[in-house]
Amino acid sequence: TELLTWVLMQLFKQNIMKRPKITFFLTIVLGITLHSCLDMEPQDQLGGKNMWTSVNDYKQFANTFYSWTRDFSSVVYDGTHSDKRSDLITYQSYNEFSRGINSIPSSDANYTDNYKHIRRTNLLIENAETYSKPEDIKQYLGEAYFFRAYSYFDLLQLYGDVIITKKPLDITDPEMKVKRNDRSEVVDLIIDDLGHAIDNLPAFKELSTEEEGRISKEGAQAFLSRVALYEGTWQKSRNNNQNTERTKNLLDIAAKAARTVMDAKYGYSFRLFGTDSETKVLGDSAQKYMFILENEKSNPAGIKKSANHEYIFARRHDQILASIGKNITQECLANVQWITRKFANLYLCDDGLPIDKSDRFQKYDEKVSEFLNRDNRMRYTLLKPGTRYWGNKFGRTSWQWDEVDLKTSKLYDPASGTCYGNQKWSAERVVPDTQEGYDFPLIRYAEVLLNYAEAVYERDDKIENEDLNISLNQVRQRVNGSMPALTKEFAQTHGLDMRTEIRRERTVELFNEGFRIDDLKRWKTAENEMPQAMLGIKWKGTQYESWNTPFSLNDDGCIVVETGRQWADKNYLYPLPSDQLQLNPNLGQNPGWK
Repeated sequence: TELLTWVLMQLFKQNIMKRPKITFFLTIVLGITLHSCLDMEPQDQLGGKNMWTSVNDYKQFANTFYSWTRDFSSVVYDGTHSDKRSDLITYQSYNEFSRGINSIPSSDANYTDNYKHIRRTNLLIENAETYSKPEDIKQYLGEAYFFRAYSYFDLLQLYGDVIITKKPLDITDPEMKVKRNDRSEVVDLIIDDLGHAIDNLPAFKELSTEEEGRISKEGAQAFLSRVALYEGTWQKSRNNNQNTERTKNLLDIAAKAARTVMDAKYGYSFRLFGTDSETKVLGDSAQKYMFILENEKSNPAGIKKSANHEYIFARRHDQILASIGKNITQECLANVQWITRKFANLYLCDDGLPIDKSDRFQKYDEKVSEFLNRDNRMRYTLLKPGTRYWGNKFGRTSWQWDEVDLKTSKLYDPASGTCYGNQKWSAERVVPDTQEGYDFPLIRYAEVLLNYAEAVYERDDKIENEDLNISLNQVRQRVNGSMPALTKEFAQTHGLDMRTEIRRERTVELFNEGFRIDDLKRWKTAENEMPQAMLGIKWKGTQYESWNTPFSLNDDGCIVVETGRQWADKNYLYPLPSDQLQLNPNLGQNPGWK
């Protein structure tokens, strides 16, 4: 560890003047290295006073926090927040969490690691109280508050009630052998911590080039909107109009936090990728290329990461310094992930109407039929049958969609899985497996806009056109310029339910980014959505009949790729692991788990 740290520091010294943007990559790699070192040391050494004597001590300690965030490995691959545990994606080997058949684990790193992280944030917060020049370390204090909130929110989403500790305690300490705090207390702590983070963190515009990728005031505000929306809707969907004051207060916090970012209160205007002069050149494909944006040429216009003003907080990657490290393109491209018919049917037609209400819907006769006249995001997130596509092993060359380019492409003709192929997160340039370098968006501006629309609607049980136009419609019309806006009048004229349309937009926009299963839980709709059979394309009476499908058909002639799914009330929360219950009998198990 010491040798690796020394090598990284020498690399930093040699390159910082030539390539200043490598600074934060090295900072994070060094932070992860230090993180592993700390794991190997006796825990009492973490609080040694000799390591809290300079600003750099606080900075280096705070650097370790950034290795805790979600990433491709925990979201696009199977993880607690992955869409693979929802109703949108399946595969030939079923996911036990998605099927609702998981059991009580003997141990659970999601539980223990979060408390390790909380212990470390508490160490920094505690030592900051006696630092002689608090102004010099306020950024790192703000980061500690943010990541404590981040860790507690993860615990809340997974387990509900959890123990609150503001001291640097290990999970085995006697003071941790108490009953769990009610989730309302946990939420209040998270909101309070995010308030402290906002007070201490720099604004996004104040982050230097060397600090790109660190959390900002706007990032903390955006995360606050996520937390308050989550808990506000969780309570609203379960309280049967009881305690409406708290619910409305939470939703008001969510709306105001999102609006703070939208109104650029801290001096930086985030904007949707593809809507400004620099990125509009990508046209309808803008959103697709945002997700695979690298500083190497990764899109037809040669746009680099500096043009992305949508990512408010991201897990930073680089092919050389911090590659994704997972076989991400091969994991996502074409029929590797089995996207369900339910998800494909969520995309609106280009007249802004669902497929069951639109005269523009071309139905299913040919493989390509259902992709015609649809929301442009459908053909840039999924693969349209008959289109040419590329991957990291057969990448583009001229980037002109000409004969030279097409020579290295493949034709997509689905005949496996659900026949709904994915292309989100899949590189189009030649790059070795695991070495893609695009960033993972932990918080992006589109989510903030959708948080705002939903929070306003759920708070007021209505939403005005003005609020829709500054939020949801911005997201919808990013790559659908001619699609009608969602308004109260449009919804009424066509018999649309506003809540359904708001939730539809969120599901389509944030697909495969780690939101769907948590959304179903907070809306309390998982009991209806999750047990449904996972379907693929309509086979009977269509061009797909030339494919000798191995699957059975339902009454509508659609292939059925997974059945036997179930969902009980207990599945809304994960069970606490048995080793923790033995360690602390006062914890109590979550309802329904025995």
